[in-house]
Amino acid sequence: MSLASPNTPPHNPDAPMNFDLGSMHRMLRDSVRQFAEHEIRPVAAALDEAETFSEDITRKMGELGLFGIVVPAEYGGQGLDYMSYAIVCEELARVDGSQAATITAHNSLGTGPLYYFGNDAQRKQYLPNLCTGDGLWAFGLTEPAAGSDSRGSKTTATKVEGGWNINGSKIFITNASCALNKGVTVQAVSGRDETGKPEFTCFIVERGNAGLNSKTMHGKLMWRASDTAELYFDDCFVPDSAMLGVRGSGSKQMLATLDRGKIGIAAMAVGAAQGAYELALAYANERQQFGQPIGKFQAISFMLAEMATKIEVARTMLYRVAWMQDTGQIITKEVAMAKWFASQVAGEVTDHAIQIHGGYGLMKDYHVERFWRDQRILQIGEGTSEIQKLIIARQIGC
Repeated sequence: MSLASPNTPPHNPDAPMNFDLGSMHRMLRDSVRQFAEHEIRPVAAALDEAETFSEDITRKMGELGLFGIVVPAEYGGQGLDYMSYAIVCEELARVDGSQAATITAHNSLGTGPLYYFGNDAQRKQYLPNLCTGDGLWAFGLTEPAAGSDSRGSKTTATKVEGGWNINGSKIFITNASCALNKGVTVQAVSGRDETGKPEFTCFIVERGNAGLNSKTMHGKLMWRASDTAELYFDDCFVPDSAMLGVRGSGSKQMLATLDRGKIGIAAMAVGAAQGAYELALAYANERQQFGQPIGKFQAISFMLAEMATKIEVARTMLYRVAWMQDTGQIITKEVAMAKWFASQVAGEVTDHAIQIHGGYGLMKDYHVERFWRDQRILQIGEGTSEIQKLIIARQIGC
C-alpha cells in the first residue's frame, strides 16, 4: 500500500485483516534479513564494544531503501505502509538493536513530523535528502527534567523580528550528533496563556546553525553503536518559515508522532526477542549436559516453548496495530498495548536466553548479553511502560 498523501487514510471497517504476509512483505522481510545477516551481524559486536556509529552501514541501509519508508515517492520516499515499517524494524533488531534504532528513530521521529506536519515547501526541501541514507534527522523532545512529563519542558522559543530565538537543552536524542545529521525538529515553549499554561510549538533547526551545539553521549548500556546526543540551544535563531505547522500545535504533533513511533519500538522488541530466542534454541540443542542436549530437559524445553508463544502473541499485536494504522484507524490504545506488551516480552525472553546459556550467557562472545542490554530501553523510550499503562487505563475508561 502506498501512502498517497500526508493525511491519515479514511477508516475502512470492511478492510480484511490477513494474518499471512503478502508476497511484497515477504520479499521485504527476506531482503532485510539477508542484509542484516551479511552486513550487520559480522560487525555488530565490534561496533557495540567500540561505541562506534557506522556511516557505512547507514548508507547501505539507505541504498536498500530503509529510509523514508512511508514517505511517498513524490518526496523521495519508498511509498510503503506501516506493516513494511514494522517488518524492517523487527528484522534489523533481530540482529542488532543499534542499527534498528537508527532506522526506527529516523523514520518515526525524524522524517515523520516533517512529512505529516510540514507544508509542501518544507517537505520538498528536506525529505528527498533524508530518504537516501545520506542524511539523518532528529526530534528534540526529552529534556534533563522533562521525560514522561513532556509538558515540563523548559526549552523556550521567543518571538523576535523575522523569526524565533530558541534557548534550552535536550537529552537522549537519537541521530543528532553524527556527521550524517542534517538537523532536528525541536519542541519549545512558545508562549503561555493567562493561566500560565505553556504553549508548545515545533521548529525546524538545521545543522550548522550557530546557536545549536551537540554532544555525543557515551557510556550507554544499550544501543552503543547508535548515535545519542545532548543538544544545546543558545539564542538559536530560526526564521518564521522554520515553524512546523501552526503555532501552538507542538504538543499534538508530538503525541501523534509518538503513537506512530511506538509501532517501531514494538517491532524492535519483537525482533530483539526473536533474535535472542533463536540463539537460545540453537544453544539448547548443542549444549550437552548429563549425556544429552539441555533442550531435552523439561525445564529448558518449557522455557523455550513459553518464549516462542509470547513472541508470537507480541508479533500478532504488532501486525494488527500496523494494519490499523494502514487502514486509517485510531491506534492510541492498541499501540500502547503493543508497545508495553512487546517490550515486556523482550525483557523476559532475553533474560531466559541468558539463563539457558548459563555462565556463557554473561560473556560477550555469546551475544545474548547484547540483546538483553539493547532491549532494556524499549521499556523506557517513547513512553515508559508505566506511561503506556496510564494511556491504556484512560482509553478503557478508568
